[in-house]
Amino acid sequence: MCRGERAPGLRRLSGPGIILALVATLTPLSSSTRATEPLPLTRYFDNTAVSDDGRPDTADFDGSGASLSAQDLTAAGWTRGRALTVQGARLTWPHGEPGEPDNVRAAGQPVRVQGKGDALAFLVAGTGGADVSGGGTVSYVDGTQSTYRLTAPDWRAGPLGGKTVALPHVNTPGGQLTQRARLFVVTVPITRGREVASVRLPYAVDLHVFALSVRPDAAGWTGSWAAPTSTYATVGPWTDRTLRLVVHTSAGGPRVRLRFDNTFASAPVRIGNATVAVQATGATPTGTPVPLTFRGARGAELPAGAQAFSDPLDFAVPADANLLVSFHLPGTVTAAPLHRLTQQRSYVSEPGDHTADSTPAPYTSVLTTWPLLTGVDVGAGPGSVVVLGDSITDGEGSTLEANRRWPDVLADRLRAQHTVPPYGVLNQGISANRVLTDRYPGDGVSADSGGVSALHRLDRDVLAQTSARTAIVFQGVNDLRNGATADNVIAGLLELAERARARGVRVLVATIGPCGGEARCTSAVDGQRAAVNTWIREEAASGSGSGFDGVLDFDAVLRDPARPTRLLAAYDSGDHLHPGDAGLAALAGAVDLGALVP
Repeated sequence: MCRGERAPGLRRLSGPGIILALVATLTPLSSSTRATEPLPLTRYFDNTAVSDDGRPDTADFDGSGASLSAQDLTAAGWTRGRALTVQGARLTWPHGEPGEPDNVRAAGQPVRVQGKGDALAFLVAGTGGADVSGGGTVSYVDGTQSTYRLTAPDWRAGPLGGKTVALPHVNTPGGQLTQRARLFVVTVPITRGREVASVRLPYAVDLHVFALSVRPDAAGWTGSWAAPTSTYATVGPWTDRTLRLVVHTSAGGPRVRLRFDNTFASAPVRIGNATVAVQATGATPTGTPVPLTFRGARGAELPAGAQAFSDPLDFAVPADANLLVSFHLPGTVTAAPLHRLTQQRSYVSEPGDHTADSTPAPYTSVLTTWPLLTGVDVGAGPGSVVVLGDSITDGEGSTLEANRRWPDVLADRLRAQHTVPPYGVLNQGISANRVLTDRYPGDGVSADSGGVSALHRLDRDVLAQTSARTAIVFQGVNDLRNGATADNVIAGLLELAERARARGVRVLVATIGPCGGEARCTSAVDGQRAAVNTWIREEAASGSGSGFDGVLDFDAVLRDPARPTRLLAAYDSGDHLHPGDAGLAALAGAVDLGALVP
């Protein structure tokens, strides 16, 4: 039995087990688990996590008297009863006052939860000093059931790279500590197409649940463009400015919706009016920009760590075209979540709301990042292919403003044929990204734009992406160039595959390309690279427990036959690590389109 998991029946116990049995008997948990009919989660609340800074003794989240600061939560935009959208799921922060019960310790309670979708979303944290896990059951209206396993990272020690929000303080009876408190949104798979009736929580000591909901399936939508948040960085400052971002579509459709994310933030950000248009040239649209709404309103406030989808808009989105997404920032923004490497110019206006402007005149500054905007979805379509990668996928070495990143060329191929569905292609590459370790620390303002690890961003950047059907994993060279072993990388790739396939996402893995001649690509690194590639070709390709559905041999595509540790000269951008346009086109051309079909 895993740490933190408690069996529902009686057992003969000795030593420390007696203490656990007594705790289970004496706390309110035992009475709540006797409920036979599912109840709303709030009916089970038996723990108080939030205290007012002036009265820290009114809460005891972890059993030692420590708690979350109500003032910190308010500063982050997490106010009482507020609905938050995270990873596409709508979760409501508890309504109670500071000092009132606001979460439940998981002990097998049957919770009334309804809806159809692709996942359950839990707002959770552990309080045992380490991850705490347990298994639960989902019951459906048709009488069937499925099981799940939920893991909650610790509220003070869990990875900042995977958290939803971090708060700057911890309240204790002895005073406030300047330590990060974390809260996490964790999703688990459910059976698609079946309506959930109830969820039985795990039996897990120290696993606290604040909110729970069914994440709706993105049926009827295809992801056309996406960019992962690579850092939280200093910007502007922008006060009363309009950003006009240029993004390139893969799939087209008759409707559009946009996604904005306040990932890694510590404070809310207000988006005022927003519009969408097709680009003519530069900051000039082909016609009058069309206004967007958010739950019927012109604009939205994004709490720290949360996101907002615009309402569906009847707007013909062309495939293989540039869109202009304009949004007004009425307040002062000094730092923002953004994607650093764009290979594309966007624009910042003079003061004022210029979202509806049909001329480029107000847009006097050039922007080379994508702040806040993380996705463009189009109506209908067959779904999306998501590419999880590093700088080679992100477009380093490709021609500026030419959309020659290899996922762009893959999208070109999909549109030009009729054998397999013309999937949208979502580029989730981050320059300098690694499989195993975070470059960006996951919290606070930073100049490092290498993102959190693939393991920490998989849920957000792959599994929560719109209508993801297949994922391509092309990473590992940055881990090896910075001291990781082949075994380390293989273990990380295996975990990525296991987690993605558990969600019904098809997973392809690519061999690591050659980089001989680049400063960090020593002969020792190349030996480790060769070992990873051998494993991919032999073990991953065989499907014998690897979790992968197919292999793309990108190393064979890129290498010089005469010097296989190096890029073919015609493919080398000049730094011996990143392919140029010709090499990127060769990667896209090597993808077996049939392997993308689930």
